[in-house]
Amino acid sequence: MSVLLNSEEAVNKQASAVQPRRMVAAMPEYHPPLAGRNALRLDFNENTFAASPKVIARLRETTAEDLTKYPERQGVEAVAAAHFGLDADQVLLTNGVDEAIHIVCAALLEEEDEAILCTPTFFMYEVSARMMTPHLIRVQADASLAFPYERFVAAITPLTKLVVICSPNNPTGAVVSREQILAICAQAPHAAVLVDEAYYHFNCNDGHFHGGTVLDDVKRVPNLLVARTFSKAYGMASLRIGMLAGSALLMRCMRKVSSPYNVNGVALDCLPVALADEAYIGWYAAQVRSGLARTMEKLRELNVDFFPSHANFVLMKIGPKHAELVKAMRARGVLLRDRSSDPGCDGYVRITIGIEAHVTRGLQALGESLAEIGWKPEQARTHAAQSANEDQREWE
Repeated sequence: MSVLLNSEEAVNKQASAVQPRRMVAAMPEYHPPLAGRNALRLDFNENTFAASPKVIARLRETTAEDLTKYPERQGVEAVAAAHFGLDADQVLLTNGVDEAIHIVCAALLEEEDEAILCTPTFFMYEVSARMMTPHLIRVQADASLAFPYERFVAAITPLTKLVVICSPNNPTGAVVSREQILAICAQAPHAAVLVDEAYYHFNCNDGHFHGGTVLDDVKRVPNLLVARTFSKAYGMASLRIGMLAGSALLMRCMRKVSSPYNVNGVALDCLPVALADEAYIGWYAAQVRSGLARTMEKLRELNVDFFPSHANFVLMKIGPKHAELVKAMRARGVLLRDRSSDPGCDGYVRITIGIEAHVTRGLQALGESLAEIGWKPEQARTHAAQSANEDQREWE
């Protein structure tokens, strides 16, 4: 018995001596607050209702034998490529956009390379980039949280290997114009420019897109990569499927990094059905755009300052009572996302926009919660002004 214990102690000592790569030890961790989300989900920018009924029907057709097979991605990639007007060798399906970001960073970044992003933005860009290089350049937006185009371009150097842009941006809802993105691609021909268009479907009014998509431009711009998700408008977040598009040459490199079975077979079976049901996606996106207008109008009525959004969420300036608001909303069965820890977002809370009934319920709870916690707009504005002054000194 003592020999066995001594052996276990030796193994534990040896295991504790094993160290990760320096980049992994230094990289940040992402800890999403996923526990206890049995409420109205206005916190994670998900589809608040459901996937297409045709997708649900397809799920019910899944057989026991279907689950025994390794998934075949190539045929579905051809379907997705045709849907978006691209060639099959310009598209890679991924395990959500999170994996697309990881693949891009792993395929392109050496330890001495620089990656550039604008903060605040989706945290997984930093996680994946910092896994490969310590040289992550963050260009902080000013108090408007608009994309700081001039300062962003000025940050590009000969060492820049990857530029990351989220448009519409999470958590701000701000857009970067197609003209600006293409100018950045021209400014940095030695770098890949990854544009995350996760919220593309909501960036539209009467068929006119604010800023525009650059997906079609991957045919002509050799250093452009575009990521799309099927978690938001398509309502398939739990199936974990996304898409990365780019030139055939770039995508060949991405395929080398990707696992051959990275997307599960159930998701691959459902994607063609989801893409084909354009009427459903159009209905859900219209629900969100209507709800976005209602939400911003209600916030004006409540005297809550916010950032105009082109996505399925609004970032509100709540101020020092931000945590109290999130707690009061949860007590009413509605979840919000506190973004106060994001750079330049002290006191800010984000609310997701869903279908009409969910917007109504969320706004009612918001009004009641603000009253319950004794929220005052003057406190929020004073807090925002103080934070803006501190941020101004930091990025100047």
